[in-house]
Amino acid sequence: MTQPAAAPTVQRVDPEHRYEILVDGKTAGLTVYRDRDDQRVFYHTEIDNAFAGQGLASILVQQALSDVRTSGKRIVPVCPYVAKFLKKHDEFADITDPVTPEVLQWLETMRPH
Repeated sequence: MTQPAAAPTVQRVDPEHRYEILVDGKTAGLTVYRDRDDQRVFYHTEIDNAFAGQGLASILVQQALSDVRTSGKRIVPVCPYVAKFLKKHDEFADITDPVTPEVLQWLETMRPH
């Protein structure tokens, strides 16, 4: 009998400015952010092709946004996936800030090129 797969886990990796989702101890995907004062600006989310189609991006973003709430910060969804997720999950609307030209300009200076 095969063992059922362990539930995916999400962890915040501060030095890398990202949240990772792990499946059986392997990194299956990540969402990357930068902190700007009290805002956590999410700008990229990806799931490894080997793990596609399992709903992992949704679990990852849900837990990342819950962590943002716990840490008292606000969400800025530059990442298209995070923005789409927020449209379906209005429980985060109270801590979501709009993406502004200032945020995008600031992000350009923060991101590694």
